[in-house]
Amino acid sequence: MSGIYVHIPYCRQKCHYCNFFSVASLSSMPVVLNALCTEISLQSSYISGPLNTLYFGGGTPSLLDEIQLTAVMKAIGKNFNFAPDAEITLEANPDDISMEKLKLWKDNGINRLSIGIQSFRDSDLQYLNRIHSADKALKSLNLARQAGFHNLTIDLIFGIPTLNDKAWLENIKIVKDLEIPHISAYALTIEPKTPLDVMIRKGKARPVNEQQTVRQFGLMMQKMEAHGYEHYEISNYCLPGHYARHNTSYWSGIPYLGVGPSAHSYNGNSRQWNVTSISEYIKELQSGKVPAEKEILTVNQHYNEYVMTGLRTARGCDITLIEQRFGLTFVESFKKEAQKWIKQGHLQQNGHIFTLCRSGKLLADGIASDFFIIT
Repeated sequence: MSGIYVHIPYCRQKCHYCNFFSVASLSSMPVVLNALCTEISLQSSYISGPLNTLYFGGGTPSLLDEIQLTAVMKAIGKNFNFAPDAEITLEANPDDISMEKLKLWKDNGINRLSIGIQSFRDSDLQYLNRIHSADKALKSLNLARQAGFHNLTIDLIFGIPTLNDKAWLENIKIVKDLEIPHISAYALTIEPKTPLDVMIRKGKARPVNEQQTVRQFGLMMQKMEAHGYEHYEISNYCLPGHYARHNTSYWSGIPYLGVGPSAHSYNGNSRQWNVTSISEYIKELQSGKVPAEKEILTVNQHYNEYVMTGLRTARGCDITLIEQRFGLTFVESFKKEAQKWIKQGHLQQNGHIFTLCRSGKLLADGIASDFFIIT
């Protein structure tokens, strides 16, 4: 089983915090989509077996019109076979959701929507420079369900300066009351050179408070667990049986193909990443070349990635698997580093499985990097 990620690098307007590759002008979209269909054809042998997942991300894939979405789906269907129960996800902004669009998505095989809510409060949305309103967010969820989309996930952001703890708990309560099956919750991070970074440095926007962020992450873990959600990855929660199959494949080391400007791919032995230039992407594909750089992964890199993804997920790291895949030297290295974090109460061992404790989830990236073997 494998998957495909399709990057649609267009937005109506850029959110102040976003550092994903996208542009706010739609003028080049038709040419880029033609190039993207060419890339799909050129990469038809990159992964094998039926597609278990397909994910439209961005950017804003919900901007695609009927002709554009149908063309991409036809290109994928011509070059790949889908598993009968394939998960096909499309990211959508609330302001793009209408009955007409929902029907278009269903007609093209989309069976899961990822809706970029971010917050159910207008003040937070205005701080983030989101287009939609809180009312539109709620209406978009209702419309999606009326159209028969029940496999839904939404994005939420915590640590927003305008979002106090009481308001954050209200956002979580809305999730519970609406019985949203899957939530991706992210801390607001200030990426260098983003508009929000510039505004904060100029004193035009309130800065992020780290203590508030840590506190709200703790509240999220506590409340979501109490509401029956599984915290199966650092940023992801789901009701039983509703984990994101596409993202889980990333964390499980399953091969995937990424198409579109800036998209990444992994085939089990190497990673490659496309150029982050619209003009260069078009130029290379018009000349019949895949516009990507490639890196062959070393054993150490494979091990480091296994530890990073394992510690971020509920499955943890399995030292039996580490021995099978990497050898006893890596097992001993892992055990040695693990003792420090176990003593500090951030890591726990259950037989041959090591998982982060709740306090350790606050330090996940730092803990994982401590295990890395650097050459």
